[in-house]
Amino acid sequence: QLQLVESGGGLVQPGGSLRLSCVASRFTLEYYAIGWFRQAPGKEREGVSWISSSGGITNYADSVKGRFTISRDNAKNTVYLQMNSLKPEDTAVYYCAAREFGSGSWRIYDYFYWGQGTQVTVSS
Repeated sequence: QLQLVESGGGLVQPGGSLRLSCVASRFTLEYYAIGWFRQAPGKEREGVSWISSSGGITNYADSVKGRFTISRDNAKNTVYLQMNSLKPEDTAVYYCAAREFGSGSWRIYDYFYWGQGTQVTVSS
């Protein structure tokens, strides 16, 4: 079964940084666009960023633009989300998801495979 595993979450103070990783097993990520989504308690899951299969196109939600950077290393079968200048409102469970198309999407239902999520907590 195809699997995505996120890691890198944790507790960080406001203004701090974290780097999330999304590793694929049993399939090759290079043919998939990857999205990062997050879900805070009591809120709907929302798109944070996505990257095309080639890595040539990236997109960010307005709330994270200029603070987060998505990247991928297809040789390592891994996609990253570098998060800087973190704010308490970034607190959520972060999920990566894959869709077998070159371009990413903001729609949850366009993604076929999902990881289990990693908790990010921004608090002093």
